[in-house]
Amino acid sequence: MLKYFLRRLAILIPTLIGVTIVVFAIINMAPGGPIEQRIQQMRFSGGDGSGAPANSSNRGSTQGVSNEIMEALKKQYGFDKPLHERYFLWIKNIATLNFGDSFTYEEPVLDVIISKFPVSLQFGIISLLLSYLISIPLGILKAIRHGSFFDVSSSFVLFVFYSIPSFMLAILLIVVFSGGSFLEIFPIGGIQSEMYDDLSGWGQFMDRVYHFTLPLVCYTIGSFTSLTILMKNSLIEEIKKDYIRTARAKGVSEKVVYMKHALRNALIPIVTGLGGFLSVFFAGSLLLETIFQLDGIGLLSYKSVLSRDYNVIMGLVFIQSALFLLGNIISDFAYVLVDPRIDFT
Repeated sequence: MLKYFLRRLAILIPTLIGVTIVVFAIINMAPGGPIEQRIQQMRFSGGDGSGAPANSSNRGSTQGVSNEIMEALKKQYGFDKPLHERYFLWIKNIATLNFGDSFTYEEPVLDVIISKFPVSLQFGIISLLLSYLISIPLGILKAIRHGSFFDVSSSFVLFVFYSIPSFMLAILLIVVFSGGSFLEIFPIGGIQSEMYDDLSGWGQFMDRVYHFTLPLVCYTIGSFTSLTILMKNSLIEEIKKDYIRTARAKGVSEKVVYMKHALRNALIPIVTGLGGFLSVFFAGSLLLETIFQLDGIGLLSYKSVLSRDYNVIMGLVFIQSALFLLGNIISDFAYVLVDPRIDFT
């Protein structure tokens, strides 16, 4: 078993390098890089050094820009070296967690990413906990009462919410509960009130709950539905197996049959998602963050792509890929914990 996980860790490094090579090549070959965007900004201010007016026809290209300015910009953004040299230099800096400076924010990339953590991390952790803490008991209850009115009605409600896109649900919730045409219970957006620092500890907690409720519903509803149905179906499959019939034939109570014998095996498909808990550090949704005015990772990723902020893009890709690969290994550990019979050797 130990050898298996050591092999997985050994494979993680070349896999991560392969991902970064592909992404690095793609974003550097994409048109409209940071130099072109910087030149456009200079032309809007009339400072391109070429004497051309800001509204001239050569806007959006590098034509008409003096060689001195081009060379200075290439050196400033690190484009004065060949592509492969830039990549190896970037990999070398990664060893010290140096992702370079953001072209847009003019700050270290790591500082920019960390500044967006609070929003995404809070929503990621809370939505993950809510998904598992509610979905597993609800799935068990639906399996026990399979075919009942409770099972059918709850499935109907779950699938209705699951079929609604998260951004449409966000708009609907705002219209109904945030002073639209109906109620005014929750705020339209943001994560805290203006007077947050003046509130007591309990007041700050309730203020966060007040602001988090609607976004959390939208963040959670998709995974909540799929986990509940997965838990129900997995448990139903288990109780049809021979060892459950044997347990019942021995006179074991239904509670023990479900909660002791069947549940442990039924949880095996569920734990596949536990490794994804690392992704909560980068939980983000562009549409939800825009609708609810949340400055998180999703919005940062979108803005970085638009502005061709290569260093931020590569930093996000590297960290997210590393967490995803580590999450897969953790899922394998979770398999073994749930069912010791599993042997990866």
